[in-house]
Amino acid sequence: MAQSSPLSADIIAQLAQYSACDVSDALLKLKVPGAGYVADLVAYSPQQGGQATGSQVTIAPVFTILFAPKERSSDDGLPSKNIPKDSHWADIMQPGTFAVLKQPPSQTNAVCGGIMALRMKIRQVTGIVVAGRVRDLDELRSTALPIWAYGTSTVGAGGGSVPWATQVAVEVNGVQVNPGDVAFSDPGNGVVIIPRDKVGQVLELLPSLVAADAKVKEDVLKGMSVYEAFKLHRGA
Repeated sequence: MAQSSPLSADIIAQLAQYSACDVSDALLKLKVPGAGYVADLVAYSPQQGGQATGSQVTIAPVFTILFAPKERSSDDGLPSKNIPKDSHWADIMQPGTFAVLKQPPSQTNAVCGGIMALRMKIRQVTGIVVAGRVRDLDELRSTALPIWAYGTSTVGAGGGSVPWATQVAVEVNGVQVNPGDVAFSDPGNGVVIIPRDKVGQVLELLPSLVAADAKVKEDVLKGMSVYEAFKLHRGA
């Protein structure tokens, strides 16, 4: 099984100074499709009153898990099945990674519940994105992991999904996610995926982009029009 290369503490510390919006601004400059933003995710853990709680971002390399429909055709385009026999996918998660689970579209069952989230926490997974449904919300929240998904269900994975492969490329709402890419989970703003080969460029761009926005806000506060402030500081 392929492993996701860890991020250095220095890179994590540098990225953690910024928000998901800042990171997307940099990815937009780099012409990354969708600016890396994983749209339509809901934060289910930690959560209070329907809103994600906490302000600390979580940054880690991605570990992907692809699910297939229980009833499938031979020409569905899936990669080769690679989960070892007599193994459960949650037991082979790589410590220090951010799990990205991809469920077949339009299914109503969940692919992640309380037991899976607990096992991933014990395996030292740092967070979970489910491109699909979750269940056992109280149990998910008890892990204190950042857990995002499209929706919920009362039905377990056996209702329609089978774990198929780990560490393969997946597409999540138009965003291409590869093993080892960097997940940037921001409880107040959402999740952004940084392509691994763009991390250095993102870090180079962020200071100037954030500084320009700070100057724009300062001038707008003084009464300048947004148009003039953008023209002066953003060159647009």
